[in-house]
Amino acid sequence: MMKTRYQPSLKRGAVSMLMVISMGILALIISLYTYRQAIATHELTSSIQLSSDYREKEDAILRSMIAILPNRAILAMQDQSAASYSNWRPLLWRSIFDDSINLANARDSISEDLKSVLGLDNLISANTGDSNLANFDAVFRPILNDTIYSDYSNWRISAGINRDLDGNFPPPLQVNDGWTNSLDYYFPIITNRKLYGSLADGDVGLDVVEYPEFNLLEYPQINFGYAEPGEDFVAKRNWWAFSMDLARSDDMVTGAARFQREFVVSIYEIPSQLAISASSYMSLGQFGNGEDWNSNVTISGGVFAGKAVVEGNTSLSALATRSSLTLSSGASIGGQSFTESPFTPGLREQYHITEGDFFPVSMASEGGRVAFIPINRGNDYYDRFAHSVERNTLSRSTWNDYSVGALQCAMQLDITECVSSTDSTPTELRFSYYKNGVRESIEIPLLTSGVAGLPAGYLFAANEDQTYNFGGSVVDLAFGANGDFGYASGATGQVTFNVARFGDPAPGYAKTGYFRPSYPFEIRTLNTGKICIVVYPQRFEDFLDAINADGTHINNSLVVNVDYSTSTGSVNLDKPNIPCTDFDYGLILEESSDMTLFPNGFSLVTNLRLYFGDDFNTVATTPPAGYTPPGDFYPPVSIFAPEKRYGVEIDPYAVDVSGQIGSLASEDGDAIRPLDSTSASGDAYGSDRITINLDKISHPAELPPITMMNWLITVEEVRNEFDD
Repeated sequence: MMKTRYQPSLKRGAVSMLMVISMGILALIISLYTYRQAIATHELTSSIQLSSDYREKEDAILRSMIAILPNRAILAMQDQSAASYSNWRPLLWRSIFDDSINLANARDSISEDLKSVLGLDNLISANTGDSNLANFDAVFRPILNDTIYSDYSNWRISAGINRDLDGNFPPPLQVNDGWTNSLDYYFPIITNRKLYGSLADGDVGLDVVEYPEFNLLEYPQINFGYAEPGEDFVAKRNWWAFSMDLARSDDMVTGAARFQREFVVSIYEIPSQLAISASSYMSLGQFGNGEDWNSNVTISGGVFAGKAVVEGNTSLSALATRSSLTLSSGASIGGQSFTESPFTPGLREQYHITEGDFFPVSMASEGGRVAFIPINRGNDYYDRFAHSVERNTLSRSTWNDYSVGALQCAMQLDITECVSSTDSTPTELRFSYYKNGVRESIEIPLLTSGVAGLPAGYLFAANEDQTYNFGGSVVDLAFGANGDFGYASGATGQVTFNVARFGDPAPGYAKTGYFRPSYPFEIRTLNTGKICIVVYPQRFEDFLDAINADGTHINNSLVVNVDYSTSTGSVNLDKPNIPCTDFDYGLILEESSDMTLFPNGFSLVTNLRLYFGDDFNTVATTPPAGYTPPGDFYPPVSIFAPEKRYGVEIDPYAVDVSGQIGSLASEDGDAIRPLDSTSASGDAYGSDRITINLDKISHPAELPPITMMNWLITVEEVRNEFDD
């Protein structure tokens, strides 16, 4: 048997070894390349994640700042805020941002409390973004190219006052007060001294000369519907700009490079202007007797409440609340009936797709970086004597003067004395007013004049041979001394008090001239025994003229209080009760149908029960410059009282109310019913005897001298810089 063995021509394994080595090298190259790409991808992913973390932290800081800012602005207006370092240090913009970082927990990726809950107390974090942000001045700065304050070591913010900015920044306010101009870069200063001037001309809706304090602005693009986004509303916008970059503090460690983000934080001052507006718990849609609001009730424009319950088959244009809202099945808001909560996720988005941009139901908490703060001082709003004087404040507008209507009134009428602790019949009034821009006061004894032989009601005019000008007022005159007087009535214009005019009622004595004007107030006791002050607004023009005071364009608001204070009041007088009782004083408003004598409007504030004894503000007048809305124009008026009744001794059959309605009640306790009306006897009117026609204020000319105030706080991102 034959066998054959095949002999290869090459050495065994030579070709295989070369291939293995080649493939190994190729695999190594591929592995190195893949590893390098993986590292690069990891670094990119890490950078993206770190950048995302920074952005989320920055957004959390901004939300925290919205929560902190209004409180610090208020504190800057309060007593002794500028007195010491410990008082003003927390109010600095630097402190606001530092506290915002802490509140947002932006210095750690996971809080110590959460670590403990998860059992991770010994966690070692590899997140290079965790930082105490020690280089604080690198994180927050004035905006780029702010050449006024570029020294970051002495940290400031870019204030929107007294300088032009490009079109993406709001119109600036102007202030002539050097103190405010300096401090506004360090603190959030809210003050009545900030006004719109020439720098904002053309950038706000109306002439800044005519309307420097509040003007027409565009409502911001936010979900909170106090007004529709882009709609004109009456406000003043305080704003500050800053840049923020959390990565800048630790960029040498993290290697993260992010662009600088620039923001504008704003505090809008918004006078209450909706048809119904109150930071109270309100019941809407029904009267207290259970009857639905009917065709006699017309409400144009939105409604704002602290929290609200909507009852019955009620239709409202829009409803905004601060905290909570309950809708009945028959309620319609903005033409929409809601079978589920209007805050159900996705419902707003669906509405935007099918109906439009403005969702008619909103809460402030929905707005994201938004806060709405009604300035509501409650019952203290009515009472000047409930507040102490505030001094040494950072803002030139103190908090009480800014937020308490009773302290804002130009004219003050006080009961300062009564017969005794058991007889509350007033024996003296004090009237305070402005004369040549300076506050002056006169004491008015009610039982005697304080001068022997002279009847009550006479005031000092001039000494013998001196002249007094009564203007167009018609007054009674007295001239004499030592209990002997000569009298004249119906005097007007200039009067010289001398014996040539009056004779000599007291020979041998230096004599004095007195006058008795037609007072715009008096004391009246009702049939029920209730003692009231009666105020006659239509008499104020002549009375102010008679006492040589500034006219009704300046003296255009009145507060009526009882001086129970220990320093200027009487021990026989007590602080009025709220709710009002039949044993407290009351206030009657009469001769008030024609308010055109007050060219800038009229406001009344009192902590007494108010009785409308006459028609009020029913005479139209010529509208002011720049006012173009259709319809009759009536002088803007406001009435603030803890309780209002219609009629005095007799109950009117029906009540007709037009304008706006608000409340100083709180969100706590029982819901108020803003449209309920009460007769003089204390009985509630039925729905068939009440006619209500409410509309919003759409122009600053419609603002009365005294109004409730709200703050809207927003943060918006911008990218433009200051103009060169």
